[in-house]
Amino acid sequence: MLQRIQSIYLLLASLALVALYIFPLLHNIPLNGLTETIKVTGAYQEVNGQIIHSEPFAALSIVTALVAILPLVIIFLYNNRVLQITLCYSAILVIIGYSFWLSQTAKAAIYGADIQFSNYGIGVLLLSLSILLVVLAQKAIQRDDKLVKSADRLR
Repeated sequence: MLQRIQSIYLLLASLALVALYIFPLLHNIPLNGLTETIKVTGAYQEVNGQIIHSEPFAALSIVTALVAILPLVIIFLYNNRVLQITLCYSAILVIIGYSFWLSQTAKAAIYGADIQFSNYGIGVLLLSLSILLVVLAQKAIQRDDKLVKSADRLR
């Protein structure tokens, strides 16, 4: 059933992961007299008022797309709720692992520069938001499964 609330949650989780391409993880980091911004696509430096793509993250960009597709795949498995629940748990673990990889890549890109709270971008929150949305979808799928099983008992 595509019109259920878990489809909305999974779609929003996928959109939150796609939004990582737009919003920075870290921004305005002072590094060697230049300011640096870290996105999923790479590290960007501002030199003489122009933004230069200084270090690309090709593998990270590809994995971001794959992780963002995972909640969309779960939506279309609505005929098999047990598989949907299992894939939701797997998606949560994949997003957590991806978050760790993303943080280690960002840490390596800034070369030990001092990061303050004001340097964190919206991208950091999007990962947590996507995990929360997948958890909400998983709970809604479990409720649907329980409802179907109770209706089967009545027959």
